[in-house]
Amino acid sequence: MTQATLDARANFYPDTTGMRLLRLSFATIQKLWPALAVRAAYRLFGTPLPPKWAARRHAWRAEWQPDSLPFEDASITLHTRPDFANAHAPMVVLVHGWGGHAGQMLALANAVAAQGWQPVLAEMPAHGQSEGRVSNLPQFARAIDYLHARLREQGHTVHAVVAHSMGANASAFAVSRGLPVERLVLIAPPASALEFTRLFGRVFGLSEATRAAMQRRVETREGVLMSQLEPPAVGPRIHVPTLVVHDRGDRVNAFADGQAYQATIRGARLVDTQGLGHRKLLKDTDVLRAVVDFLR
Repeated sequence: MTQATLDARANFYPDTTGMRLLRLSFATIQKLWPALAVRAAYRLFGTPLPPKWAARRHAWRAEWQPDSLPFEDASITLHTRPDFANAHAPMVVLVHGWGGHAGQMLALANAVAAQGWQPVLAEMPAHGQSEGRVSNLPQFARAIDYLHARLREQGHTVHAVVAHSMGANASAFAVSRGLPVERLVLIAPPASALEFTRLFGRVFGLSEATRAAMQRRVETREGVLMSQLEPPAVGPRIHVPTLVVHDRGDRVNAFADGQAYQATIRGARLVDTQGLGHRKLLKDTDVLRAVVDFLR
């Protein structure tokens, strides 16, 4: 097993007794009932880990008000500040990554608010306080697009989207398909959904036949090929100023992933950090300053 696989397991699929039993179950089911193995893999692939209830332990300050927006068979949870001084100020939507929650973006939201923009912290389906049990990258993108449309319908202007990890990948895809924002910030984005299915397959001991069938199931149900989600397809269709922030030592999404977005989005700027990993950069003072400076 590669180091990348071990890193991914540590970050998304901890080596617990339950996870070891899952891997053993897949090994057995693939031999006895291959179609069931594909369905089970598809379900697990779409299940955020850690589970969303873990994010609910994080207390929110009184100035942040949650609101639920029904979406598909789930919901999107918004955290906004009704006490914000300028109710007509442009909004900045902040999106967490896979298995994350809105609280991880709170430092960025506060930095945005300090500059006079209205922050909107969005929790994607099956994450945080939102309803739903499963999700995926295409649904993230649809949720971002739908949220933006609802905000505009309410008379708001959305200045920018600032997103982390898979939320960044989804935001880039949404912007490439016409999401009208003035700025885009991608923090530690993953470059390849296809490669993640391969890594997922190695973690759980899936045969290539099972993994490929799971991939086809995702693609046919979502109506999007995984190759359409990657920088060579997405980047050239993004025509708004874009900032990419990525740590050189990120063990979840490699620094090369951020470089891939910077290379394919015309005029994109790359800010590299060292020693912050995948999540610490969300609270780093220099990163916060770079983001708000770019949003001006």
